[in-house]
Amino acid sequence: MDRLPRPLEWLFNTPSHHRVHHGANPRYLDRNYGGILIIWDRLFGTFEAESEPVRFGLTHDLDSHHPLRIAFHEWAAIARDVWRAPSLRAALGFVLGPPGWRPGGGDDTAAARRRNAAAAAGAQPA
Repeated sequence: MDRLPRPLEWLFNTPSHHRVHHGANPRYLDRNYGGILIIWDRLFGTFEAESEPVRFGLTHDLDSHHPLRIAFHEWAAIARDVWRAPSLRAALGFVLGPPGWRPGGGDDTAAARRRNAAAAAGAQPA
């Protein structure tokens, strides 16, 4: 299914919006959270229309097909980061910051990935 009529696309979470939500493209990371109504993403600035082919998947491949490892790998990574954190502030950053946050810069967040992709393409970030 490609697109629905514009009024439906503007208000509801459509198949196109849902594809973007599951995309691993830098442009699509951390976008289109709306469960039923996409209007929330429009209001909070997390909406992204499908404008390029969606690459489905994770930003980093997993080395396992075990369902528990798949379900909890990110929680384990957060726990490892907190355990190795150099300070309480850094530990809180790992827990409360966006995915990919690192103390002292060098972030691998969705926003940083969008900036890097836009710089590589010679354009302004979305």
